[in-house]
Amino acid sequence: MTAVLPAAPGRERPTTPLTLVPPPAGPDAGPARRVAFYSHDTQGLGHTRRNIVLAAALVAARPDTDVLLLTGNPEAAVLPLPPRTDVLTLPTVGKTPTGSYAPRVLGTPLEVVLDLRARILEAALGSFAPDLLVVDKVPGGVHGELLPALRTLRALGGTRVVLGLREVLDRPEVAVREWRDAGTTEVLAEHYDEVWVYGDPAVYDPVAEYGLPPEVAALVRYTGYLGHARTDGVRPRTRPGRRSRPPAGPYVLCTVGGGQDGQALAEAFAAARLPEGHRGVLLTGPFMAPAARRAVAAAAAGNDRLRIVDFVPDADAFVAGAAAVVSMAGYNSVCELLAARARTLLVPRVRPREEQLVRAERLAGRGLLDCLHPDRLSPASLTDWMATAVSTPAPPAEPVDLDGLRRVPRLADALLAAPAAALGGARRVA
Repeated sequence: MTAVLPAAPGRERPTTPLTLVPPPAGPDAGPARRVAFYSHDTQGLGHTRRNIVLAAALVAARPDTDVLLLTGNPEAAVLPLPPRTDVLTLPTVGKTPTGSYAPRVLGTPLEVVLDLRARILEAALGSFAPDLLVVDKVPGGVHGELLPALRTLRALGGTRVVLGLREVLDRPEVAVREWRDAGTTEVLAEHYDEVWVYGDPAVYDPVAEYGLPPEVAALVRYTGYLGHARTDGVRPRTRPGRRSRPPAGPYVLCTVGGGQDGQALAEAFAAARLPEGHRGVLLTGPFMAPAARRAVAAAAAGNDRLRIVDFVPDADAFVAGAAAVVSMAGYNSVCELLAARARTLLVPRVRPREEQLVRAERLAGRGLLDCLHPDRLSPASLTDWMATAVSTPAPPAEPVDLDGLRRVPRLADALLAAPAAALGGARRVA
């Protein structure tokens, strides 16, 4: 892929290259390791939250690591962060109803916002000069915004670059088309050393499902789901501030991720009949629209056993104490639920992507949780499932690899220790 981000209208890119000062060397060089994470973040907190738990795992394994999170999500600034981790937020873009990109806040044209984002990325990564850059899902960034930074890092030398992928991208026909249209194989060949798939190939193997070419398959390393270390101490620290805590007694939890597309599930849960002797907690997420919140509150009117919470930075604490959980099927939510071994019903999103439906069906097929298609969602269906879930044990399930957060630090160590000649992609030709 050779796309070049266009300059803003009426302006040309400067002909004088950006002057970068390499990080100091020797005894005063500072931290032994620098790691950067990039996520484009056009909707919700999923990409950023995934990078934060990965950063926490790397810092726990090597406490002398500095981490810079580059994200298009300003809400990341209020999330719990690991030690020695800072956040640089980019001007925001979002998806329109037609699936195209548009500025989320600014009124300037999209190409101006993308030009600004590209310059920030190039300057920040060139100055920080990470030993390791982990890019979430989109190897070239939005419309190629990351490519100038990748070229700068290649010119400086010393940065290993990894693409991090959740296990399911979409239905195979959609994922293959988008992979081809974005020139993903070409970008990986030119700039990337490895591809980390955050999943268990026994559940879903994107190399096989999407027919990825041999040169990409050679870069793939399966980490396992990013699960277990969430519950054994490798967690980001919580920033000071008021915290909402789970109820003391038995309760059923409903969580709808960021909340943008969770109104239907939230309303159905709010109107459902809670199991006898149980309270209910509904986490609506920070991005649920005000009108949707009002509709959910109206559905819950008169139910004094239901508590509605808009946002908590540590939802895993609510998951851990729940007798049963009703949830959408976003990657991070599913990892938390699997790690907590929670009795779970997934009600996946099916538009604009079917990623959540594919994930929910595969995991349900292994007996790890239950799945309800959103077309069958109703207060009655949730009432029936909750009554059974809190009174009967879950059936035996097939094992699934949840050790991703323990495995990623070892993958990072191996990648950074490998000689350049042994690496794939750009490192063979640099």
